[in-house]
Amino acid sequence: MINYTIYENKNTNQWVTFVHGAGGSSSIWFKQIRDFKKQYNVLLLDLRGHGESKPTLKTAFKQHYTFSALANDILEVLDFLKIKKSHFVGISLGTILIRQLAEMYPERVQSMILGGAILKMNFRSQVLMRLGNMFKYVLPYLVLYKFFAFVIMPKKSHKQSRVLFINEAKKLYQKEFIKWFKLTAEINPVLKWFRQVELNIPTLYVMGEEDYMFLPSVRKVVENHYKSSKLFVIEKCGHVVNVEQPNAFNDAVLSFINTAK
Repeated sequence: MINYTIYENKNTNQWVTFVHGAGGSSSIWFKQIRDFKKQYNVLLLDLRGHGESKPTLKTAFKQHYTFSALANDILEVLDFLKIKKSHFVGISLGTILIRQLAEMYPERVQSMILGGAILKMNFRSQVLMRLGNMFKYVLPYLVLYKFFAFVIMPKKSHKQSRVLFINEAKKLYQKEFIKWFKLTAEINPVLKWFRQVELNIPTLYVMGEEDYMFLPSVRKVVENHYKSSKLFVIEKCGHVVNVEQPNAFNDAVLSFINTAK
């Protein structure tokens, strides 16, 4: 089972589960824990091969990962802790896993908060992925990761997010990085399906106004999925909204969860 940390709140039976992105770990939520544990039970997860979730013999020999397998990792923890339903907060690639989980087990997802959500790979990001696939066995993965981090978070004000993710990525193994990178091969059909199908689950997208790669497609989806979805855009903010503007992020998310109980 993947590594997890819980903060229990005796005054409520409601849970908020945090899911980080590729190359990160549960430590990226350090600016959320204090505010959220005051009101909710909090569950933090380290995805496969990240943070304290070291590769096991079972996963070490698997040639590739799938979004459904990674979503089932999350479900395994919920089942173990006997959490029937939770609000889910994700960032970047973590938002895809939350949406995948909601697709498979909608009854377990009370609401979805998708920060720096990835709903479509634009032309630039698709070129990046192709380049990455060409060089993934040749270049040390950190070189690739740093390059991606600069393209997705280019501004001076995004430096804190870049450094945080690069430092977390250093803890990954090359083989593990390649397995996660291979996930990009199945990302387009998955995202296309997510854009087309609206789930009957309250959903808040929290995006940075400077998240130029992913914000335009999120705007379009929210327009089409208006029955369930809302968009909150944080000014002067890039892709990793919870790190760059934690106060604005926390206020928006807690306000939304309070109405989605």
